[in-house]
Order: sequence, then C-alpha cells, then structure tokens
Amino acid sequence: MRPLTTDDVMPLAEFAGRRRELFQSLSRYLDRYRRVRIGPQATLVFENRQTLWFRVQELLRIARLADPVRVQEELDLYNRLLPGRERLQAALVIGGINETETIEHLALWQSLRGEDLCLRVGPRNLTADLITCRPEDQAGGTAHWVQFTIAGDDRRQFTNFRVPARFAISLKSYSHESPPLSEEVRQSLLDDLNLSDRDAFTEVSQ
Repeated sequence: MRPLTTDDVMPLAEFAGRRRELFQSLSRYLDRYRRVRIGPQATLVFENRQTLWFRVQELLRIARLADPVRVQEELDLYNRLLPGRERLQAALVIGGINETETIEHLALWQSLRGEDLCLRVGPRNLTADLITCRPEDQAGGTAHWVQFTIAGDDRRQFTNFRVPARFAISLKSYSHESPPLSEEVRQSLLDDLNLSDRDAFTEVSQ
C-alpha cells in the first residue's frame, strides 16, 4: 500500500481546528469497516493509510512536531504498519478492565502468542504473527501489533462471502470468537490486499 509522505500531512494548526470533525469521521469509519471485537475485552483495529494518517497527525499534534526531518522519521515508522502483499496489519487493543483484575489481566495478555489469535475462514485457522512483543509493549498489557497472512486458497476462500469468517482468541481464561465478519468489513480488508498487490506490481515493473 502506497506509503504516507510529508505531502499527506496536514498543518498542525489546521488539524487542531478540525480534529473533532476528523475524529468523529474516523470513528464512524472504524466501526463500519475496520474494527472487530472479540469478546468483552479484545478489539482488532485494522490499519491502512486512512487510519494511520490520523495516528500520525495526532502524534504530531501532541508532540508539536513540525520539523520535516522529524516528521519523516515518524512517517517511516508508521508506514511499516501499512498492509502489505498478502498481509493484513492490525492493532490488538485490550480494554474493559477494572482495578481488581489488573494483575491477573496483565499476566493473561502478556502470555499471548500468535497461535492464540487466529482468523477462521471456513474450516481453516490462519494464526497471527505478533510483530511487537517487546517488554515495553507488553508492560501495560493493552496493545499488540499483529499480522495475518492471507494467500492462495485461503485468500480465495476469504473472497467468497458465502464462507463464514471470524476472528478468535483462545487463552486459558479468555476464549472468544468475533461475530461473523460483515461484507463491508471483509471487502475493506480485501481492498487492502488488492491495493498492496497493485503497488507491489508497480514497484516490480518500474
């Protein structure tokens, strides 16, 4: 998928003035196309240019970064989280915790492994790759970056909306499935794969 560039960045003052409007628009977009809840605590938020653009703008606003070199550094970092050929990227966000559950909750989510999270397409389980499992990422127990590879027959099955698809987490004390993915969510994720394939073909052809 085509990376974000400095040409995509909105001036800080303009973004600050439109932040509420842009945030509300993003929230509607996420709920309809990009957010998948797995039980009461876990949510997958699938990333693309639109979602990462807001993340970058928000970071620049909070840090008051305007220096082109620093802005480019942040873009380079976030562009690594764009979907790639045959690969979807998502943030796994954990919430809904009360204070009495904190210690047990942290231990549970720190034990998460790729094989504990999967995309079920018909009879097939496509396990996740956890790409940020550093201690500092897990310290709060509230976020992981994950990848799902969908290729070959698995992709053909995912394209067939008559074949049910859902995400699932299987941990000792947290075992849940998402509802079947809506056609809108599936098509949005397929668009990620199609755009990434097109960009990869363009790069090879040049």
